[in-house]
Amino acid sequence: MDPHHPVTRRRFLRDAALSVPAFSTLRRREGAFLTDVGICARLANAAVLAAGGCGYIEEGVQAFLIPGEPEEKFAPNLDALRAAPLRVPVCNGFLPGGLKAVGPEARHQDILAFAGIAFPRAARAGVRTIVWGSGESRKIPDGWAKAKAEEQFREIAGRTAALAANSGVVLVLEPLHRGETNFINSLREGAALVEAVGHPNFRLLADIYHLLREGERPDEIEAQGRWLRHCHIAEYEKRTPPGTAGDDFRPFLRALRKIGYGGRLSIEGRWDDLPRQVGPALAALKRQIAEA
Repeated sequence: MDPHHPVTRRRFLRDAALSVPAFSTLRRREGAFLTDVGICARLANAAVLAAGGCGYIEEGVQAFLIPGEPEEKFAPNLDALRAAPLRVPVCNGFLPGGLKAVGPEARHQDILAFAGIAFPRAARAGVRTIVWGSGESRKIPDGWAKAKAEEQFREIAGRTAALAANSGVVLVLEPLHRGETNFINSLREGAALVEAVGHPNFRLLADIYHLLREGERPDEIEAQGRWLRHCHIAEYEKRTPPGTAGDDFRPFLRALRKIGYGGRLSIEGRWDDLPRQVGPALAALKRQIAEA
């Protein structure tokens, strides 16, 4: 032990949490309903978010795990995490747009190399879940058959999920609305791909904002619920945080409760004034959760 930096109880518990195997966290939460509500944000905002009642931060793969950078660039992020009042159990924004998953310029080996750096770093940081949205990476180029794209995506998803398993990470596929990509736009389509891949480390995300933009009903959550591992939420019109425009999310929250969902829920929205908005947004969302 370094006598100049004693291990306080708080630091010990945080460092221990960073080394807990991935699935123990899920088992501890089994049976709970949306008790873990977080916000997609940079770790630098941790103090503000904690003061507002946030449970965790959902960071970005490319901003926080920085797989494109050498280890010495990542080490300060780990140090910042250990000093932060919130943990980072989830990261989103998996692949940069240039790492194509489908099409004639697909770069599967480069994706695996990128993931081979990201996943071990995730494990060291206590990141248990990585969101696979990456709409530009999976966008089907003009003239490319959708069936061929599905075949390519199943192949790379299976190989990437196997790599994720080595680090105790679960990938969750995020269906995006058609304004963001032209491939995997509904829960049903996402669930079909998850089922086809057939790997326990490849699961599904339900983003209520995208469901609303695509006109999907809450019963789609019930239909595909067995694949769900993570959720996002924001208001329909301008992707604002809950409580801004007053959107009623309770039908979707009731669907999540009905399927016995025990995972996390992250607000992924656009903030005008994060310090001012975070407390009211979390309070509005938690009120709807209680009423669902």
